Amino acid sequence: MARKANQVRAMMTENHPIPPIAKKQEKPLEVHGHLRVDDYYWMNDRDNPEVIDYLNAENDYLKAVMAPTETLQNQLFEEMKGRVKEDDESVPYFKNGYFYYNRFEKGSEYPIYCRKQGHLDAEEEIMLDVNELGKDSAYYQVGSLGISQNQQLLCYSYDAVGRRIYNLAFKDLVREQLLEDQLQAVTGNFSWANDNQTIFYAQQDPETLRSFRIYKHRLGTFQEDDLLVYEETDDTFTCHVRKSKSQKYLYIVSQSTVSTEYRVLPADQPEAQWLLVQARERDLEYELEHVEEYFYILTNAFGAKNFQLMRALVGDCAKSSWEEYIPHRENVLLEGMEVFKNHLVLEERFFGLGRLQIRSWDGLQKHHIKMDEPVYTVWIGQNAEYYTNILRFGYNSLCTPSSIYDYDMDSKSKVLMKQQEVVGGYNAADYLSERCWGVAPDGTEIPISLVYKRELFRKDGSNPLLLYAYGSYGYSTDPTFSSNRLSLLDRGFVYAIAHIRGGQEMGRYWYEDGKMLKKKNTFSDFIACAEYLKREQYSASDRLFAMGGSAGGLLMGAVINTRPELFRGVVAAVPFVDVVTTMLDESIPLTTGEFDEWGNPKDKTYYDYMLSYSPYDNVARQAYPNLLVTSGLHDSQVQYWEPTKWVAKLREYKINDNLLLLHTNMVAGHGGASGRFRALRELAMEYAFMISLVGSK
Repeated sequence: MARKANQVRAMMTENHPIPPIAKKQEKPLEVHGHLRVDDYYWMNDRDNPEVIDYLNAENDYLKAVMAPTETLQNQLFEEMKGRVKEDDESVPYFKNGYFYYNRFEKGSEYPIYCRKQGHLDAEEEIMLDVNELGKDSAYYQVGSLGISQNQQLLCYSYDAVGRRIYNLAFKDLVREQLLEDQLQAVTGNFSWANDNQTIFYAQQDPETLRSFRIYKHRLGTFQEDDLLVYEETDDTFTCHVRKSKSQKYLYIVSQSTVSTEYRVLPADQPEAQWLLVQARERDLEYELEHVEEYFYILTNAFGAKNFQLMRALVGDCAKSSWEEYIPHRENVLLEGMEVFKNHLVLEERFFGLGRLQIRSWDGLQKHHIKMDEPVYTVWIGQNAEYYTNILRFGYNSLCTPSSIYDYDMDSKSKVLMKQQEVVGGYNAADYLSERCWGVAPDGTEIPISLVYKRELFRKDGSNPLLLYAYGSYGYSTDPTFSSNRLSLLDRGFVYAIAHIRGGQEMGRYWYEDGKMLKKKNTFSDFIACAEYLKREQYSASDRLFAMGGSAGGLLMGAVINTRPELFRGVVAAVPFVDVVTTMLDESIPLTTGEFDEWGNPKDKTYYDYMLSYSPYDNVARQAYPNLLVTSGLHDSQVQYWEPTKWVAKLREYKINDNLLLLHTNMVAGHGGASGRFRALRELAMEYAFMISLVGSK
């Protein structure tokens, strides 16, 4: 029999908190002649008071269980907050006559967006103070900002709930006042035309949140009068709008997991007709950038699995007219590009690491920017200017704080513009990063990046270790610096990243070998990495932890069903764990657009395969590791009921006394708490969960 939530909360005052037990209410789900019974399906209703009571009861239980760690949590929070330079400022970038930057003031949660005209000694102009905008909100997030061509008008998107449903607001920067225009319940994606009066913006389906319509809005008119210029009718596609770096063209981009389609419009002619570049084809992906009389096209067309660069004249840009510019390479993934008047910059991935290639347009001069560490992350930064020989790029590693460089593409010299300051002092030499390789059951070598504090590491299995991974959507998890992570490293933890299949670290095939009917490679890769770290005595099972979020939370669920004895504890953040039910429900955000990631379970082949690994469907009567699960009530990407149902079922089935905790942020969504310090409270809780289990302080 289910306990009432208020009874559960009353029990929290005892020395031994009693977990809330969710009521069971059978819900038969039959597909392909196969019957599943979901006892916790009823939780799929955030307006049901019983659901809210249960979530509150779980939060109360977590608070009671974690009460002995409150001092540690506060200590961790103060440590992490103390490393943050509170009065911080980004490196300004120049665009259309202004230097743009954002800064934080001491004690503030949110950024202040500013600019200076002409030179950095000019008077500061505050465009937007997000602290003022969000002062009365438990959650407030500014999404994107866009300046009109004449630099006088600002459009910005904001979300005050956390469900990634935005409003657009407009500000006259000359008069320093908001305009009456307000576009409500949109995606937050928009782009200005060059007439300083027109914007194009994307709107989502109100139920599924799929971005599927592009509207044209003219300042001074009502939203209901906005003109629909494009509607994406294929529910496996989304669409958005953006502007070319040359500022001469606007793009409507329709895309699915495996296909892309562009439409273009001269930015000076917002009343003109949008023109199709190349009609969509399954497994054809492409991305445009405009330079002079050409469109440059990053694409996998013509069998270029790792992508190649092609080009076509602006007036004749269908695929039949594409000509090869940089050929496909079997061992190099071409990920992105940045264009300048005299230079082309390629963002590449080789042997699991990113790199930047600089080329002259005639191809006669080319080189790679030299990196100083064996394991690192590099990226193209904010490069708004076209007529310059300076490339701004970012660099960091597991040991080196985030650094912004200006690089002279002709002289090959670089200037460090800013390096993230770790308040209180930080010496990178005190830490060591490594790259090693696990071996999957099929013989594939899986790269692992790891870092630890030199003086605290003993390669005898005695160090606690946190193994992190994601492994989906072709998203590469690069080895980056985190000042927050120092709170683990300075307590003797090793931090490791498993670069498993499903990501794209080793090229496009790495992604394709970890999706659809090969998804289980993701899970076996992670287990292989954990086994390697144990075997090489970086840690041991009684001190080994795992962490993953969203699709990485699916990974956590699948792994603990398969090898529950492998880990001491697991943190699963906003985990996607009810795979079959979610992918059968096309009313849920993201579902239809992800059929090419997971498969469509209306096809029995995919149904059976998903069912074989879905964490919720495979919960078993067995001992599970200590588990901390986090969720957001307003999450639009992984609905709150997935982790909630999963925890309820785990509590029913697990046969040991290990911790099983659920924390639901009742005012946030997929990204957790807003603000730079609020989020640290949640991270401190996660760290305290792990640290307390191994007896560290």
